[in-house]
This record gives sequence, C-alpha cells and structure tokens, in this order.
Amino acid sequence: MSRPARRLTRWWRRRSLRTRMTVIAATAIAVSVFVALQVAIELMVGELQSTAKDQLRAESHVVAADAERAGPARVQLPPYPGSGRLVRVILPDGAIRTPAGQPALPPVSEDAWRVARGASADLMESDDNDDDGYFVYTLRVGGGAVQVARAADNSPISEFGLGMLLIGALCVAGGALVGRAVARTGLAPIDRLSAAAVRVAHTRDLDADIPDEGGGEIRRLIRSINAMLAALRESRRAQRLLAEDAAHELKTPLTSLRLNVELLIRLDRRGTLDSALPPESRTRLLDDVGAQVAELSTLAAELTDLARGDVSDESTEVLDFADVVVAAAARARSRVPDVEVALDVSSVRVSGRPAGLQRAVLNLIDNAGKWSPAGQPVGVRLRAEGESAVLEVDDAGPGIDAADVPRVFDRFYRADSARALPGSGLGLSIVQRVVDAHGGRVTVARSARGGALLRVDLPTAAPPAPDAPLAAGDDAAAR
Repeated sequence: MSRPARRLTRWWRRRSLRTRMTVIAATAIAVSVFVALQVAIELMVGELQSTAKDQLRAESHVVAADAERAGPARVQLPPYPGSGRLVRVILPDGAIRTPAGQPALPPVSEDAWRVARGASADLMESDDNDDDGYFVYTLRVGGGAVQVARAADNSPISEFGLGMLLIGALCVAGGALVGRAVARTGLAPIDRLSAAAVRVAHTRDLDADIPDEGGGEIRRLIRSINAMLAALRESRRAQRLLAEDAAHELKTPLTSLRLNVELLIRLDRRGTLDSALPPESRTRLLDDVGAQVAELSTLAAELTDLARGDVSDESTEVLDFADVVVAAAARARSRVPDVEVALDVSSVRVSGRPAGLQRAVLNLIDNAGKWSPAGQPVGVRLRAEGESAVLEVDDAGPGIDAADVPRVFDRFYRADSARALPGSGLGLSIVQRVVDAHGGRVTVARSARGGALLRVDLPTAAPPAPDAPLAAGDDAAAR
C-alpha cells in the first residue's frame, strides 16, 4: 500500500461514525449525480445530433430539387446570409460551386466523391473538431451531388452540463446535511448507550442495567451489554464468596497455629520450655504446627489455582491420558505412602493440558485415599468407551451420603463426616473446573465396594494420520 493510501486509511479510521456516514452519503449522492449527468449528456447529444441530421436531410432535398430543375451548373446559389446552413454543389466534372461569402467547408471526402459519381444515393458525415465541427449531408443529383452542412453547436450541451453541475453540487451539499442529520438521529441510541456505559464504569454500579430501547441491531447491542453486566455481577459475587469462604477456612488453621506458636514463644521467654513441655508433648505440638503449616500451604495453592480459573500458560496438546494417570498415581504414593493405588489403565488419547489433568487426577486419588480403610487400595481405572475416555476412581470407604452429592463439587464444601479429616474442600471443585475446561463431565456414584466412585468422561482426540507409504525410489533411498 502506498503512503498516500496509508495516510487516507489512518485518517478514515480516526473519523467518528457520524463523519463517516456523512462522507458516505455525500459520496453516494455525488456518484449518482455524476452518473446521471453523464447519461443525460449522452442522451441530449444523441437527440441534438438526430435533430440536426433530420434538418440537414430536409434542407438537402430542397436544394437538390432546385439543382434537378436548373442543373447543378446553373442552379442559383444565394449569397451566404452570415449564419445557418452551408451549401456546396459538386459538378459532374469535379468542379465545386459555393455561395458567395460562405466560409470554407472541409475538403470533399472520398466517400462524398463516390456519392457524386453514383456509388450511393446519399451520405451523412460529421467533422467533430473541438472548435468548428460540421455535420455534412451529401445527396446525389444528376451527374453530381449537393452538400448541405451545419456547424455543430455544443453550447446547449455546455449550458446543460453547467446547470447539472450546479444542481449536483447542491445535491451533494444537501446530501451531506441529510446524512449528518440521519447519522445524528440514528446514532442517538448509541450515544445514550455510551453514556450509560461510562456511568457504569465511573460508579462501578453493575446492578444498573442499561434501558432497552430502539430495535434491531441497537436492541441486540444493549442486550449483549446487559448480559455482560450480568456476567460481571456474577463474577464479582463469586469473587466475594471466594474471599469470604477463604477467610473462613483460613481462620481455623491460622488460629490454631497462632496459639501453638504463642505458647512456644511464651514458654521459651520464661525459660521453661523444656520443663513445661516434655519431649512427647513438644514433638506432638511441633507435629501439629507442621501439619497446620502444610494445610495452609495446600489451601493457599488450591486457592491460587481456583482463583486463576481457566487462565493458564500451558498449551493444549494431544497426549496419552494413561501417562497422566500413572504420573498422578506416582505423586499420590509419594505424598501419602500409606495409601495404596491399584491401577488398571489403557492407552487413550485426549486433547488437553497435561499439568491441569494431572492435578485433577491427583485430587481424585487424594480424596479417595482419605476414605480408604487400611489395607484397601484406591482403584483407578482408565478405558475408552466410544468417543470418550472414562476415568474411574473409587474407594472402599463409607461413600458419599445422598444429601451431600449435589454439593460435593462446591467450593469449600465438606460433609459433616469429613470435618475431622485434613483438606480444604477445594479438591473436587478444582477437578470439576479442569474437567469442564476440557469439555468433559464428572459424576458421583457408589462403587461396588461400598465407597464413593467418581467418574470422569473426556472426549477422545482424533487418532494421528497414518504415515504415507514410501514410493519405491524413496524406499530404496531410505535403505
């Protein structure tokens, strides 16, 4: 793109919508007027030329009748009156007669000579010079011919064109004004919509919906913005609930940790730490502090992961879900060595984020491990069913009460039976978020062993395209 074109593009993009509509309206009218002017001039020129030619034919027949009676050499040619028609007689011997005082006509053309010699009966010619063009009509008479000519008069066309140009300029100006008025009227709802949006941005009042007015595109735009405001209200409410729930969940471990640490500090300042706390009690207290710190760390990590939502720098890739499940099981065994994990996995390809999927599987195994009795492994099964990858994680614990099933994936929700167990109530919520982000579904049921069974269904990825077979030459080259 050339530099002037780029400048024009930048100028156009900086213009307001009103200015654009005004320019478009004026341009459309200008183009329409120009096309109409060209068409009108062409029609007028054709009509004037047709009239002039008809008049020439009529005058030529009058002169030809006189020349037929008196003969071309003796016909009387009155002196030129100073304007009007021009007459020329072509004699049989090739001589030319013209009235006295008449301006010189263009030389006789070859076609006109052929008419005089009897090649044809008549001929209409035009000499369209810029200054003094002529229409010349040649009519055969006896052994010669009669020519009658008239100067082409372009003044009516020029006057008509000037008048149309003035009318067009007025139409363009009027079109610009009308376009401006139409733009102002048509964009009034947009102005009110913009003012309402600015007001919402300044006041931070997301509860004030923008009044629904107008129709068509304006109404759809207003409804879209109101839907966006509703989504923002819901997002802010969710953030507030998350902050309130997080503060509530942090309060208990922080209070216990603060009391234990204050006890240690107070005894240390008195110098009675060794005497007041026997080794067994000190070990138990430090273990309690360590467990509370670990719980806080886990809660902070889960809160961070939950607050990030679907925002992740990790790219989506096609992977073997079995590798993710095996890696998650290995991490679960390293974190809680007492929990046994029984794997039964098959290779299933899915499209997803490896770290997110591994976190979801790890949370499922950790959740099942809390409820598994000693000596009872956590069952982890992965298989393909149709176009889905099915992951099942179950335990042999007491299972999930029917009253708790609808809320088991809610943030910070913990059943009454789980209050004494470690955890924040965020693990299954994170599982649901990850599964939803991958277009899957997670459900709760009762396992055959009486405990809880959590099932994850993820869409499988398309199988990789088979490698194209090598041609004979390529195969030989490869060997």
